[in-house]
Amino acid sequence: MNNQNTMPIPELYVSQESAAKLKTEAGEMLSWDLSPRQICDLELLMNGGFAPLKGFLTEEDYDSVVENMRTADGKLWPMPITLDVSEAFADKIEPGTDIALRDQEGVILAILSVSDKWVPNKAREAEKVFGADDLAHPAVNYLHNIAGPVYLGGPITGIQQPVHYDYRARRNTPNELRAFFRKMGWRRIVAFQTRNPLHRAHQELTFRAAKEAQANLLIHPVVGLTKPGDIDHFTRVRCYEAVLDKYPSATTSLSLLNLAMRMAGPREAVWHGIIRANHGCTHMIVGRDHAGPGKNSAGEDFYGPYDAQELFKTYQEEIGIEMVDFKHMVWVQEKAQYEPADEVQEGMTVLNISGTELRRRLAEGLEIPEWFSFPEVVQELRRTKPAKAKQGFTIFFTGFSGSGKSTIANAVMVKLMEMGGRPVTLLDGDVVRKNLSSELGFSKEHRDLNIRRIGYVASEITKNGGIAICAPIAPYTATRRAVREDIEQYGTFVEVHVATSIEECERRDRKGLYKLAREGKIKEFTGISDPYEEPTKAELKLDTQNVDVDNCAQQVILKLESLGLIAG
Repeated sequence: MNNQNTMPIPELYVSQESAAKLKTEAGEMLSWDLSPRQICDLELLMNGGFAPLKGFLTEEDYDSVVENMRTADGKLWPMPITLDVSEAFADKIEPGTDIALRDQEGVILAILSVSDKWVPNKAREAEKVFGADDLAHPAVNYLHNIAGPVYLGGPITGIQQPVHYDYRARRNTPNELRAFFRKMGWRRIVAFQTRNPLHRAHQELTFRAAKEAQANLLIHPVVGLTKPGDIDHFTRVRCYEAVLDKYPSATTSLSLLNLAMRMAGPREAVWHGIIRANHGCTHMIVGRDHAGPGKNSAGEDFYGPYDAQELFKTYQEEIGIEMVDFKHMVWVQEKAQYEPADEVQEGMTVLNISGTELRRRLAEGLEIPEWFSFPEVVQELRRTKPAKAKQGFTIFFTGFSGSGKSTIANAVMVKLMEMGGRPVTLLDGDVVRKNLSSELGFSKEHRDLNIRRIGYVASEITKNGGIAICAPIAPYTATRRAVREDIEQYGTFVEVHVATSIEECERRDRKGLYKLAREGKIKEFTGISDPYEEPTKAELKLDTQNVDVDNCAQQVILKLESLGLIAG
């Protein structure tokens, strides 16, 4: 390994005087307010974490990166880093314009000199970068349902770094880490990439990796954006700090990386390697199914367990970082220690707890053995994720107008209030329309906005340990999924499909709305002139035909019991 890794790396920031001058000039420019993911990307562009990139990819670079993992001039770069914007914003801009990039508080972070503006082929991007145009992949869902339709590219002039109020002493730029390694005299540094809390097996694995590479260890967790449903970074950092004193301080350091992960498996591994090389590391641990997002729509893994390692090996020379194999560590009962799974003697008893099993034990308040994790880590996890029967949750009824959603929701609310223990809020369609969404009409856009508002309120109720019951029509899959993701950060989301047929709802027509819709007096009416996308993964499907309300409500209560949300 050469000593490239200790020399400073180019950053995209201008001097303080220039920054002050540019801030004034930016008052005249069009501004784009960055999303959380764009802020992560911008920070790593500006501080050299994404070197050799000098800005958001141009169209030519983007095409080349998507097709063959290289920029147009041949540099290895596996991930499209683009500024996605709305059509309305893109219409105001021509290549040659400068725009101010601001955080969500309106603070200016950088100026983008727009050189390119184009509408990407997102299906192609999904196929090439993530291996499949499959919405079960969080980044593919982001691409199609969250990211803007137009991309802007061009060089960046950095004015100031994004503000972080948390864990300041643990956040290091590539140059700060390089300087630290220089000062410590560390020549060989192995990076451990993680988005999960560390348990005993991870500690063993990182010890062994550092020993094998005869290197110092950088624990380098991602605290930008990870996968929906992951444990929040505040809890994780408290867990990392709890285990840090189990490592020798002279040879181990912890630094936080503000990266927005894409969960892109093999390409992501190569990307992580380039980022770690920019931070001054010489080695990196690449795990089984590194940065994999889980199962695809067919219920199979998106990537093979060793795909990432193979792709990384192909490029490690060029990245300038050596791969250290991630050993699958298991607890050997007779020896009372961890060993790599492939080195265990025959006849020994091997114990292992999967991530799924760990989540189940936390959810049900069951014991987590000391051989598996450190008591300090378990304590932190239990503080954030109490047993399910103590957590908030949301019940989300969806179905046609007149299907009986509100009636069943009311009955469920009363039954839950009778049990007591947690506050219960009913967010019914009409109540919400009056108090939250009085200015909205019934276009698709407005109906989606209404559902997102309901989801937001439900997520706040869930976060604070209450029960939210929602009963909108919610005809669109993508919107229901977005609400699910908002809520699952804080608690359980229980989708109940009230599957009354359109014929039956029209026959009941309690509010006379179907009649008006048939006469063309109500435009875009779900089930008549507008589609209803049926849920395929609802936790419960209720058929209300010839079933009384009490029975339907009871089915919901039984479901909540079986999910462990209420005590049986």
